[in-house]
Amino acid sequence: MAVRSSISRFPVNLEEQESSGLPWGITVTPFSATDERGAPPIRGGADGGGRILPRCEHCWAYFSTYCDLENWAWTCALCGNYNGLTSDSIKRFSSDCPELSSSFIDLELEPTGDDESGDIELKARPVYVAVVDLCSSEEFIELIKSALLAALEALVPGSLFGLVTFSHKIGLYDVQGPIPVVKNVFMLPDLESTLPMPLQDVMPLLSFLAPVETCKDRIIAALETLRPATSWERTAPSAGEETDGVYFGGRGFGSTITALIDYLGSEYGTTFALADAVQAGVCVDLFAVTDEYTDLASLKFLSIDSGGSLFYYSNTDDSTLPQDMYRMLSRPYAFGCILRLRTSSDYKPGNAYGHFFPDPQYENVQHIICCDSFATYAYDFAFDNKEGFSRHSDHPIVQMAFQYSVIEPVDESPANGPNSSTSFKFCVKRRLRIRTLQFAVARNIHEIYDSVDTEAILSILVHKVILASLEEGVREGRNLLTDWLVILTAQYETQKPSVSDNNGSLMSQIDVSFSQCPELQPLPRLIFALLRNSLLRLHEEEPSSLHKAIYPVLMSYSSPDKQAYPRHSLSRAALITSGSPIFLLDAFTDIIVYYSSTADPSLPFPPPHDCLLRATINKLKQDRCITPKLTFIQGGKDDVTLFENYLIEEQEVDGSIPAVNVMGFVSFLQDISREVLEYLK
Repeated sequence: MAVRSSISRFPVNLEEQESSGLPWGITVTPFSATDERGAPPIRGGADGGGRILPRCEHCWAYFSTYCDLENWAWTCALCGNYNGLTSDSIKRFSSDCPELSSSFIDLELEPTGDDESGDIELKARPVYVAVVDLCSSEEFIELIKSALLAALEALVPGSLFGLVTFSHKIGLYDVQGPIPVVKNVFMLPDLESTLPMPLQDVMPLLSFLAPVETCKDRIIAALETLRPATSWERTAPSAGEETDGVYFGGRGFGSTITALIDYLGSEYGTTFALADAVQAGVCVDLFAVTDEYTDLASLKFLSIDSGGSLFYYSNTDDSTLPQDMYRMLSRPYAFGCILRLRTSSDYKPGNAYGHFFPDPQYENVQHIICCDSFATYAYDFAFDNKEGFSRHSDHPIVQMAFQYSVIEPVDESPANGPNSSTSFKFCVKRRLRIRTLQFAVARNIHEIYDSVDTEAILSILVHKVILASLEEGVREGRNLLTDWLVILTAQYETQKPSVSDNNGSLMSQIDVSFSQCPELQPLPRLIFALLRNSLLRLHEEEPSSLHKAIYPVLMSYSSPDKQAYPRHSLSRAALITSGSPIFLLDAFTDIIVYYSSTADPSLPFPPPHDCLLRATINKLKQDRCITPKLTFIQGGKDDVTLFENYLIEEQEVDGSIPAVNVMGFVSFLQDISREVLEYLK
């Protein structure tokens, strides 16, 4: 669980918080394997420690290392309440346990055991269903085949797999017999979103979901039979035509998803029932590959509401769909999650941002259907009163509690020796992850500025801007962003003395680049890039990924094995003045290696696979949630447009190239300076 605060030293009161001009809040990546410094949690054993972990009788916070502990009682670090200890807790605390040694712990909520000795764990098997749109081109179908073959390689043995196709009919594949068999059910528009019969009547669920380890060859054979509906059903009536009194529908995406969720769901609609139950909802990931208009704004809610993701590819030629699908299915996931934020007295959580649902009964409790190690959420803080924190009070405390389920394989050796058939079993484990953090209160506003986390600020700002854009329009979202930078700069200026110019008139020399505060210096460039960048759709990424998506990282190399500079501004001037022959640009979705036109011809192009530059590229790709497109460009020989488009500091906010001698980012700073002067007047 990585927690990053926009400012690591909190303002003492409301007046100081408003005077700073900075957003006050945190970003949380709950299922991250480590904290923001790379340290993993202390994990509890199979004793169900999360069930008996002491909780405050007043605020319901969990015991942590910041609490005062006595022989029979403890004092809550958040609210100061004095609580007694149960006999179970006293016994637990008499020996080493995670909550006594670390403020970052991960505990089981239920004990494990053998089936014959009272095992209460639910046996489960991971279930994956591929739903393929056949109203498409041959190129799309070939790409889908490659992607699903990659997906099969990523699935762990014991997983269940189902294949569904849709056009004007739904096809269910049975791959458990000697040859794959598809059974179709036509969608009739007069029945609106329903089918003539439930999918369970078309094919029993046990026939539809096939074990990957025993049916992999037949699943591959079934994939090879996929063809676009327009080529292998030429004799069928066209979509929307009536034949012999039967009206056939068009692309039945909505009907397919509705019927499929009913097919996979139990009577409660949230659990899947096979021989045993899987404690997980149906999570939908959407992969859209099209160069035509597609209403992604509407489609996104299917993935958002189910805890999935939406991937968009503009064409089949450059699509990284197979790599992305393999990465996605190789990652661990948490299901049925509950995220709870608690704070100590004098301040409280404000707004919450992310793809989660607020609990209808309890404040500051969010429900997350499914999340991976990259999913990040954000919170604002607000004071309970104008007085804020007492100068002599304890340090402010933040506690994040994350309750989640994971599906894990059960390690079982074959009963009859190594030559007997292997039986794959899985179990659902419910866990509780708790992170408690203590912060300091700033003694003055300069300590606040010195404690800034630029990437956390950016993440919170993007959430705010997107929310404003959805509620009041894109123009209002852009205005909010510009106004924020103006106010921040103005508030920063008020902390400096006024100076006199050459004419003797008094005016404030606007330091719009924050030259005296290194922690604030990246913000103007980030806001400039955000105002002209379409990557606001990546607002759920972790802060460091979001930074690269909005303002790419440009580094230079004197040779493939020697880095020259770790970071440059995104301008042609930076390329020229650096004198370096090789540049590596990381734009999150794109990684570009650029050899300048003046590079020594003896430098190997493209760089060899065993060099430092290649190792850096491989590390960037490995740490990413999607597969970035890698491009090599040789200046003077190749088209350099792709690379130069990322040199945004010489473009205006709207993306256009400015007039001669007028630099885009420079003119943006000048505009901000003028607005700051007007604001201060």
